[in-house]
Amino acid sequence: MRTIFIFVALLSMLTSCASKPPDNQDNICKIFSEKSSWYRLANKSEEKWGAPIHVQMSILRQESSFQNRVKPEREKLFGVIPWKRKSSAFGYTQAIDGTWDWYKKENNKPLASRVNFADAVDFTGWYINKTTSINKISKNDTYNQYLAYHEGHGGYKKGTYKSKEWLIEVARKVKMRADRYDSQLNECENNFSKKFLGIF
Repeated sequence: MRTIFIFVALLSMLTSCASKPPDNQDNICKIFSEKSSWYRLANKSEEKWGAPIHVQMSILRQESSFQNRVKPEREKLFGVIPWKRKSSAFGYTQAIDGTWDWYKKENNKPLASRVNFADAVDFTGWYINKTTSINKISKNDTYNQYLAYHEGHGGYKKGTYKSKEWLIEVARKVKMRADRYDSQLNECENNFSKKFLGIF
């Protein structure tokens, strides 16, 4: 039984390696139409962690443009030679190794992968929920949720974002996108609920 479980998990990971990002990332209805399982997975995360779908999806869009194997650029040695990457951030979530390990350990998910959308969206909901517990930020407050996501809970508490005007501008964009996603989802969510939730 354990062997079958490991095989299925590995097969899922290998399948997700070739995942193509959605074509129209500005419209959440079109994203969910193209990626047939994503609404169900995002909705499952919302029900589990209380993190709104539009907030989760806007953060993931900002972090990786829904690319499941993206990594930070390499630094240049002497301005020319490719060197170490700026961080261990990876996958849909761009979570660093330590934060991902924390998620896996706390949720008893040793095989969770940053290239798997199911794990990525569950992580995002979990992190938003953590931010609410640790930093007392509403789960609907996309602007501050994103700042805490980017800077970490400790960094947010220290206000490290305050000296980063570029990050504040990014957080504004993430909020605007989440608001747009929310408005779009109000128009189409009924269709996805009927189509997907009754099947799985």
